[in-house]
Amino acid sequence: MRLRQTVLDTMDPRGLAEFWRQVLGWRYRSGDADSGPRPEWLVLRHPDGGPGLAFQRVEQLTRATWPDGTVPQQIHLDLTVEDVAELDAEHDRLLALRAELLLDRSDDPEEPLRVYADPQGHPFCVFVA
Repeated sequence: MRLRQTVLDTMDPRGLAEFWRQVLGWRYRSGDADSGPRPEWLVLRHPDGGPGLAFQRVEQLTRATWPDGTVPQQIHLDLTVEDVAELDAEHDRLLALRAELLLDRSDDPEEPLRVYADPQGHPFCVFVA
């Protein structure tokens, strides 16, 4: 077996897919880019054919409260960049895309990273490789 995709619940599949499309630079699955303003399901495909990222409409979604744990994150994505300079550049870009900074350990000499939430509250980490 191989992993096909990771699915994120969202009240706004188009909005969240657009956020992640811009973050990752991936493309919509054939037909999904033109699927209308309120799709139930959208898929982004990795350009090299790796696992994708999908977005499924739900009527209600309680935002994760990481790091306090009141509402668990249940899943999060880990991304990597080459160095701290790229981490800083991506930080500005992510904030412009409406990501929310949750934790900043960019000055950690062992493992520099930042943790963000996407616009629907799904936490994700950006590590230096």
